[in-house]
Amino acid sequence: MSHQVKSGQHSVSRVPGAIVLCTSILLAACSDPQSPQPESPSAASPQAPTAASGPTSFGQIDDARLNNAPNEPENWLATGGSQLAQRFSALDQINLDTIADLKPAWSMDFDTMRGQESTPIVVDGVVYVTTAWSKVYAADARTGEQLWQYDPQVPGKAGFKGCCDVINRGPAVYQGKVFAGTYDGRLLALDAKTGALLWSAQTTDPDSMFSVAGAPRVANGLVFIGNGSSGEFGGRGFVSAYNVDSGELAWRFYLTPGDPAVPDGAASDEIMDSIVQPTWFGPHTDYRGGANVWNSMVYDPEYDQLYVATGNGFPWVRKFRSDNKGDNLFISSIVALDARTGRYKWHYQETPGDSWDYDSVADIILTELTLDGQPRKVLMHTPKNGFFYVIERGTGKLLSAEPYVPGVTWASHVDLETGRPAVAENAYYDDEPVRLSPGEGGGHSWQPTAFSPVTGLMYLQANAYASTRYIPRESYEFVKGMDYMGLWHFVSHGPGEAPDPNEPPPPTPQTYLLAWDPVKQEAVWKTDGRGAGVLATAGNLVFQGFSRNVVMGELAAFRADTGEKVWSHPTPNAIITGPVTYSLDGEQYVVAATGAGGGSIIAASDDVRMPQVGRLVAFKLNGTATLPAEPPPARPIEPPTETFAPELVARGAELYVGFCTRCHGFGARSANIIPDLRRSPALGNAELWEAIVQQGALESRGMINWSHLLPDDGAAEALRAYVVEQARASVR
Repeated sequence: MSHQVKSGQHSVSRVPGAIVLCTSILLAACSDPQSPQPESPSAASPQAPTAASGPTSFGQIDDARLNNAPNEPENWLATGGSQLAQRFSALDQINLDTIADLKPAWSMDFDTMRGQESTPIVVDGVVYVTTAWSKVYAADARTGEQLWQYDPQVPGKAGFKGCCDVINRGPAVYQGKVFAGTYDGRLLALDAKTGALLWSAQTTDPDSMFSVAGAPRVANGLVFIGNGSSGEFGGRGFVSAYNVDSGELAWRFYLTPGDPAVPDGAASDEIMDSIVQPTWFGPHTDYRGGANVWNSMVYDPEYDQLYVATGNGFPWVRKFRSDNKGDNLFISSIVALDARTGRYKWHYQETPGDSWDYDSVADIILTELTLDGQPRKVLMHTPKNGFFYVIERGTGKLLSAEPYVPGVTWASHVDLETGRPAVAENAYYDDEPVRLSPGEGGGHSWQPTAFSPVTGLMYLQANAYASTRYIPRESYEFVKGMDYMGLWHFVSHGPGEAPDPNEPPPPTPQTYLLAWDPVKQEAVWKTDGRGAGVLATAGNLVFQGFSRNVVMGELAAFRADTGEKVWSHPTPNAIITGPVTYSLDGEQYVVAATGAGGGSIIAASDDVRMPQVGRLVAFKLNGTATLPAEPPPARPIEPPTETFAPELVARGAELYVGFCTRCHGFGARSANIIPDLRRSPALGNAELWEAIVQQGALESRGMINWSHLLPDDGAAEALRAYVVEQARASVR
């Protein structure tokens, strides 16, 4: 892995209003005259607020403040609120008696139109937040006035490196610096007052398919960062620590083994040889691995250790990854490391030999529980596999594990003596398809969870009875840049497989906000709804964001003890992350980053809208702001009149599934976050279509040149034929 440290200057937006795309075919939407054009930042240099407006210090957080953050609820000092990462606030001005008066206080527009998953950090009157395309903003927490913005100039073609949009989950703030990862694999340190670049480190191989979207963690003069994408595109996950002042690499720990004959020279070398390599079988390849740390990391000051939550293995199917044998450490695990050295301390693997995309990347929450009459320092975890885990922080010992959603079929239970799940006999789908629950979307995914020490309950968005039909392939071929995971994906039946009329229909999924008792390991209440991340407060409230018809949103509040919905307010953008809260001048605020996208970029909608910029939206009691209007309807579908041979359309359909679905939606039908191709005026221009798809005419805006991956024998025209037919079918 290469490593560079650079110093530099503040940067402003590069192309105001450009809709930068991920993969597949944009075709003309970047120049769509109906697309909203956000204003360029008016200042070429950052603006420090006056003393009258409040902030006089910027990002002055040290380890003492971080470790004492629960006693400083007027701020939100870290992702999760504190080093405990409970997403709980002791603020209670907004409560059951006052919630009816909660109204918009301010909003601030970003200049990107893709998914917004950031957790804002609030320090002494300043909100720090990241956006899609890894941009970083600072805003006055009273008014939402932009103080500065930093644009790291992520190349548009870097969007090709991820499965789930060019999102960023937030910054870290420490010792007057703001730290953020970039989608092309850099770690940035910015001056918290001015936004000036202090240093930049390339944390991943630029030629790899790795991306960085997770929020960093900080402690003891180090900043920790993981990465993503190898669970879908190949490679070994790892976590790195950098010196906060210099940007020099302090240590690195790999989560899956490399070539056993070539040590990495990393903190993980010893443990790789002793316990990790023996759990992998078959020949080593450069692409196998996974176990990315793409979401949750938590620093525990009591044990001076860093917990990292790891993703699925690659390829997904163990048959192709490890000769159908072995636990494959450290995929789908929690690993505890010495925070200062990166030395291995312990691990617990939640899904040994994972073949189901059961990432263990959900938020890790630290607390103390009384179990069997004894106080225990524990971490709590709700990974995609559907089991709620309570683990002893000092040793990694499993204390309890029960399904937090009904209908789990991949395993019957977890044996508390061995810590291992009792995996169903047919779960590995080596020869025949099998439907399992939870499916690849999980009983819960990455969306922020919360724990209230007042109620003793954990709160999360849950997906019960969600399932996936896992369809085996006979062989595997790795292609760099393609999400070939070892099974038939984005299809309900494999080639030549006819639907079985006697096959029972899949169970109907149920989605709800869940309150869970981690001591009794049982549900306390459920409130129906497809929501996102949550925040718990001492006002006996749980706040949660929602999507309305994919693109628009809502912020809602529920009673923390009963789940009764007590308040909601529409937002022009969907909320797909979690809100935070803070207090200034005796007033409590609730703020969230808003903007549709993320994994929902492929979601379809019956009410397709024009793209809109993301925003920060803040609420307070008796707020007087008016939120921006919802986006207007998208341009109508007006398919070309030309017709195509059925054989060409059929070929285009096959190509579309493999190359385009992951960004443009099933059947060329999407919510228009990334353009709905049925509406593209370029559909009627074969030459333009070819130039964009096969010649990279829009590569600088995010639409890569696909010529190195698509076959060159008329593939682009076949895709156009398929999309035209999908457009025509939509207006019949």
